Amino acid sequence: MVPFIIEVLSVGLLVSAVLALFLDEVVYSVAALAGTFLFTTVIYALSGSIFAAVFQFAVSVGTLAILFLSGEMLGDKPVKKASSTKIGALIGGGIALSLPAIFLSVSSGAGVTVENSFGDALWNLRGMDVLFQAIVILAVAIGIAIVLYEKRKGVKA
Repeated sequence: MVPFIIEVLSVGLLVSAVLALFLDEVVYSVAALAGTFLFTTVIYALSGSIFAAVFQFAVSVGTLAILFLSGEMLGDKPVKKASSTKIGALIGGGIALSLPAIFLSVSSGAGVTVENSFGDALWNLRGMDVLFQAIVILAVAIGIAIVLYEKRKGVKA
């Protein structure tokens, strides 16, 4: 049952990522990114990597707060609304991107032994990737803070 739930969450992850990339309204795009972060956190938790899920959740909350703030402060307000056909096409595109992963499974895993759990593999074998992800998100947060500071300084002058 859990692999089916993870596949459904993976489809939701891809759909929300596609929506985050292609929606015109900044607030809606950030909300779709929040869905992407949420699906990633739940997939980590269901895969047995609680620490990675907590780390992903903590980083996501900070990133979303900064993106909401900067999106509202710096983003242009679009004059037209996104049509329902465009949103439907984006959701369909995200589902289409996830179909190969669902139907082209490698094997059932019968007779395969795993020495490391998902959490061990993520933290012990891929620790540098997680560290670099945190550094990139920190750099983005600092960059947005600098832009907001310069914009505020320009308004006062």
